[in-house]
Amino acid sequence: MPDWPTRPIKIIVGFPGGSSPDLVARTLAEPLAQALGQPVIVENRVGAGGNIAAQAVAHATDHHTLGVMINGNMTIARLLNPQLGYDPIQDLAPVSLIGMAPLALAVPANAPGAGAVGFFASARQARDAWNYGTPGVGTVAHIGMELLKAKTGMAPVHVPYPGNPQVIQALIAGQIQLALLPPAMAAAQERAGKLRVIGISSLGRSTLVPHSPSLAEVGVPGFELEIWNALAAPRSLPAPVLRRLSVLCSQIVRNSHVREKLFHQGWQVAGTGAEGLARRIAADTRLFGGVIASAGIRIE
Repeated sequence: MPDWPTRPIKIIVGFPGGSSPDLVARTLAEPLAQALGQPVIVENRVGAGGNIAAQAVAHATDHHTLGVMINGNMTIARLLNPQLGYDPIQDLAPVSLIGMAPLALAVPANAPGAGAVGFFASARQARDAWNYGTPGVGTVAHIGMELLKAKTGMAPVHVPYPGNPQVIQALIAGQIQLALLPPAMAAAQERAGKLRVIGISSLGRSTLVPHSPSLAEVGVPGFELEIWNALAAPRSLPAPVLRRLSVLCSQIVRNSHVREKLFHQGWQVAGTGAEGLARRIAADTRLFGGVIASAGIRIE
């Protein structure tokens, strides 16, 4: 398709305006439009943790529809719900991994234990008398906490909330005892003296929260978990167009101005092309799929 694109391009996002995927899509839209010579329109189709939008992208046949998606939409969505209306692996084509971020293990400011060792000891002793909160069943925070439980011997009970703001309110109120949160959110509450960050879920320290240790540093060796955003397309999009988009998107997010905007939105830029994103999808599907199977996580 040497003349592609022939009309405006639509980027579908499965979350509301002002959400992280929405901000990422709008950050990409202008430079993508300039490079392709066609308007790029962001359309929000909210619901089912982004899967309504992902299904719309997967089934699009107009060759001008793309999607900005989170981990779950491109990896374990069908493992969580076998009745899902699309197959992430068969129906979506990876274009580019845009940005990544660790999660922060946050606890109330008055949580027991002066440091990570003392906190984990208290958590193990408490067993299922403690609760942890997440923004929903099957989210990366949910799967990540189940993985953390397996690695530390903790046994807190899952309490899902509508979103991270409600999780933070419950933590501050002492209704739950721990949660994995986006690092910027956790760091802001820590600065205000309302929460403590035990560690972050990357293997090493992150430039997003440089003063927080990794969980690997504080007693959970090998623990690594990240949230990410990526650009995806329908499998029906011709291969030459996919290759062009992959190269272009990788170049755009590495631009210093775009990189800075994404950093302030809470993302470490990846700029990985389609092959790199495909490898990341496969690795996360294996990791998350194993946790889903062992913990019996399902979305009804």
